[in-house]
Amino acid sequence: MPLDLAPAPQGRRSGRRVALRLARRDIARHKGRSLLIVLLIMLPVAGMTGAATLYQSSQRTPGEIVDYELGATQARFSTLPVPNSESLQDPLNDAMVASSSGRSDPDFQRMDPFDALPKGYDVLPQRMLQLSAGVGEARVTLQGSEVDALNPAFAGKYRLLDGRAPQTATEVLASPGLMKRFKLAFGQEFTTSAGTFVPVGTVRDSAASDGNSFLYLQAGQVPEGMSPGPPSPGSASYYLVGPEPVTWQQIREANSKGVGVLSRSVVLNPPPPEQRVVAGSKPWDNSSAAVARYATFGLLGALALLEVGLLAGAAFAVGAKRQVRELALLASAGAESSTIGAVVTSGGLWLGTLAVAAGAGVGLGGAAAVVTVVRSTGSVRLAGLHPDVLLTAVAMVMGLAACIIAAMVPAHQVSRRAVLGALKSGRAPAPKGWRTTVAGVGTLALATGLLAAGWLLGNSTRDPDRRAEQLPLVVTLLIAGAVLAVTGLVLLTGWLVKRLTSRTQRLSLSLRMAARDSARNLARSVPAVAAVLAAATLASAALVLSASQLAGMRESHYWGALENQAYLPLTVDQPFAADGTRQPSVHADPAALSAAVAAALGTVEWTHPLTAPQGLLNCPDGPAAPTLPARTETSSCLMYALAKPAANECPRTPQGRMTDPGDWRCRGSLVGEQPSDRAILVGGADDVRAVLGREPTDEALAVLNAGGMVVTNPVFVAEGKVLLQAQDVRTQIPSAVGPASVHATVRSDSLAAAVLEPAVPVPYYGVVSPETATRLDLRPAPAGLLVQLAKYPSEAEADAASAAAAAVYRQPGVPFRAEPGISQGNQWMTWSIVAAAALITFSAAGITTGLSLADARTDHATLAGVGASPRLRKALAGSQALFTSGAGIVLGTLAGSVPAVLLVLSTDMRTALEVPWLHLLALVLAVPMTGAVLAWAFTPSGLPLSRRGLL
Repeated sequence: MPLDLAPAPQGRRSGRRVALRLARRDIARHKGRSLLIVLLIMLPVAGMTGAATLYQSSQRTPGEIVDYELGATQARFSTLPVPNSESLQDPLNDAMVASSSGRSDPDFQRMDPFDALPKGYDVLPQRMLQLSAGVGEARVTLQGSEVDALNPAFAGKYRLLDGRAPQTATEVLASPGLMKRFKLAFGQEFTTSAGTFVPVGTVRDSAASDGNSFLYLQAGQVPEGMSPGPPSPGSASYYLVGPEPVTWQQIREANSKGVGVLSRSVVLNPPPPEQRVVAGSKPWDNSSAAVARYATFGLLGALALLEVGLLAGAAFAVGAKRQVRELALLASAGAESSTIGAVVTSGGLWLGTLAVAAGAGVGLGGAAAVVTVVRSTGSVRLAGLHPDVLLTAVAMVMGLAACIIAAMVPAHQVSRRAVLGALKSGRAPAPKGWRTTVAGVGTLALATGLLAAGWLLGNSTRDPDRRAEQLPLVVTLLIAGAVLAVTGLVLLTGWLVKRLTSRTQRLSLSLRMAARDSARNLARSVPAVAAVLAAATLASAALVLSASQLAGMRESHYWGALENQAYLPLTVDQPFAADGTRQPSVHADPAALSAAVAAALGTVEWTHPLTAPQGLLNCPDGPAAPTLPARTETSSCLMYALAKPAANECPRTPQGRMTDPGDWRCRGSLVGEQPSDRAILVGGADDVRAVLGREPTDEALAVLNAGGMVVTNPVFVAEGKVLLQAQDVRTQIPSAVGPASVHATVRSDSLAAAVLEPAVPVPYYGVVSPETATRLDLRPAPAGLLVQLAKYPSEAEADAASAAAAAVYRQPGVPFRAEPGISQGNQWMTWSIVAAAALITFSAAGITTGLSLADARTDHATLAGVGASPRLRKALAGSQALFTSGAGIVLGTLAGSVPAVLLVLSTDMRTALEVPWLHLLALVLAVPMTGAVLAWAFTPSGLPLSRRGLL
């Protein structure tokens, strides 16, 4: 009877079932290796899921906005800072102007929010107060809120945390931060500028952190004459209670009168985009920033999954080599090569499915725990738990794909292995190098093309509007190029290892043996180098992106002074008298103020008094009267500023975007900012050094002494001169550039200029000498005291300094505030990224080194058998780790830094490119050396006895 060689019905399906069954049994038999692979895939999926969930949780939903801001009320009416009647607010934010013509209308009269309230509602008022309280012998400032916080209409906005509701005229509620700051207990009297009260309960404001110092007062508890002056913008707001919603049309009408409205119905059902724009303007667009942020996450996420895929591939390669004899026996029994390869691939499917499911669960669970803890502590950084279903699904699919692909490479190698050779030897076959090398060259060339295309497209136009439209495509090209670059380098790793081996003749014995062993056992060394390469790529990309983002924050930050520097005025206005008249100002002695602050704080490095032209003095409110000059012997309405030449105006598009943020005309001190009365200082070299943080040059001192001016920004200089203008603040005239209004200039003086840019863009035009100030009749007078601290003060230290200053001023009106810079709250981010990057790279080096040493145990046994000393074997293990980690870290640093730099240069971050050379160098040197030391230390001197393999 002839043999029937036709394929069995449903044979492929049966082969897949066999492969799945065998893979499951192999996983159960090698639990340690399987758990390692699961953890390698689970951790990045959990990290990406948790990060996406936490980011979405930091964004308030419309439902949370109305709950946290309005409670159960219908709307809130408050002051909106608009320049004219042609302005519209953001529907979800009643404090932000989203669209405006930009024209400043001097005749525009803002309406009191109370007068704009519609009829038919119950009104719950809220008034913000500036209070003071005693700390020792002096007083410090705190916030007060006159509101019925426990009214049922505020359910969701305010919540009683502890204690009870007030029942008498002296009982009040407080925030937990105030109770902690002043060390108060329930029932203890607390004296403030509004009176003496007894806190009986603590309140949580859902829109503010518990750490803020707030005192909640009832109507009637605030004395009538406590704040006789005009209310500040935003000090009073009114909440409407009623069944009828407040519509978008009503909000537009209120905006035209300078009143902002947060409406429950509008927040939950925002108007279409075309109704959010006033004629002649376009809404504020921050889409490019969002795309840049997601691009950063996308690049790091893609590199993270590529890294763990390679790590898992190294683990699968070791497992497949250990499984070679079993699979060869299966092949000798008649199994097809596809079935044999499917056994290893099925292991990746099993482990990947388990890993991504566990990773998503761990990520969501961790994010939920973080949100719960953060919300329970009273922080408003996270609004609620908002899982990102789309990004979580993408992370799971990418993780599963990475695991399956990681298993496919060793599966392909094992399936092509000759049966007889597999049964005779335990060594895995060396792959055909030329095909892999050709594929690597092609992939690297494609990656280079994508990176170049992304960079060229991102810099193809100077129009920021067009650049914002191209940003998604640019980011996609750069991320794809970065991933392909890593893939191409991985494919070329074998060729590079062989080239490096041929250059090791002059190295020590252990290093020569490690290099030749790596070249001979490419199946062992290539996965190890590739895994470290991918980890280093992720680490270096994260370092460059985080450093550039930090530099961008430093550029966009408003610097009131140098970092950790405080400014205390030497002239302080007193409160209005009971009859509403202005009282004489208080003039503080700089020596006494300096001594008091230094005694209160132990971190004062130095103090320096500043002198400035006479500022505003008894200037009457309202427009300028024709018969009253801008300055008299007893009054002054002059503000001094530098004119900006028309040629130095920052170029902008019709939509208001800067044509080139890196343009020198768009950067530096007082570009686009309103000057203060101390923007021009009078002094010498010591003053320049104190306010600018730079040592004055010989040229600057020569110009200063010759009657010129040391200028902080070249944008105000034309042909070596600046134009010093005295402006009457009572006047408003149309600006020569743009729709804004400016003050009328009553005097102009041309001065020679020497540019000395400060360490950071502090709000000073520059410095003139006392002789120049006298010649120009600037009437210099003591302005303030600079206090330089060694570190940023804590809240208690700031209270102590405020108390010391208040004792000198003899009134509690001036708080002590130091310039925090951007490093106080963000420097930890850079170092945490450095630590995470180092940890990832160290773990990759450790895992791959351990896998390589486990695979090389037979080689070490052979060395021991021929008489090699334990010292040589330990040195060989360290050299192998040094070789693989060193090659991987160098290639990875290049592969991660270059795409990150191109990504920064092709987005809005391009003006803030910063490459952290020191951190990268530390990573390149520390990882190989640490891996070598650990491999040397953990390699045992003796080897366990092993059974002899069959020949």
